[in-house]
Amino acid sequence: MKICIVASAGGHLSQLLKIADCWRGHEIFCITTSELVVSELQRYGKVYTVPECNRRHPVEVAKVFADCVKTILCERPQVVISTGAAVGCIECILGYVTGAKIVWIDSIANVNALSLSGRIIRYIADVFIVQWPELAEKYRKTRFARIAV
Repeated sequence: MKICIVASAGGHLSQLLKIADCWRGHEIFCITTSELVVSELQRYGKVYTVPECNRRHPVEVAKVFADCVKTILCERPQVVISTGAAVGCIECILGYVTGAKIVWIDSIANVNALSLSGRIIRYIADVFIVQWPELAEKYRKTRFARIAV
């Protein structure tokens, strides 16, 4: 199975790497937002970097979207796993459109409400994990699991 692992560098990526055992034995490629973590991620597979972006900078979002389209069409993953943020949201949407299964893990920092990206992806995710039991009770189509401690 080919799996795309995608997260912004920093806390999102740190949380995602806590579940690295989940994708052992599968063909992996990674997408992140910093060259600084490429060497760490290369042990899993090919690594693509895109610029950091957010809704306040629509030109950067458009550039990241274009990069992600190229990557998804070239790699054709069967599963996309992400903890966010914007790049994860973009890649999950593109993965969904191309037929991939979507696994989203909302950040442990989101205690009272889902992240903006999570609120978007929740409707298309095959598995949507929140890290606070109160959020699983509050939002349909979510599962509670503590990933990052």
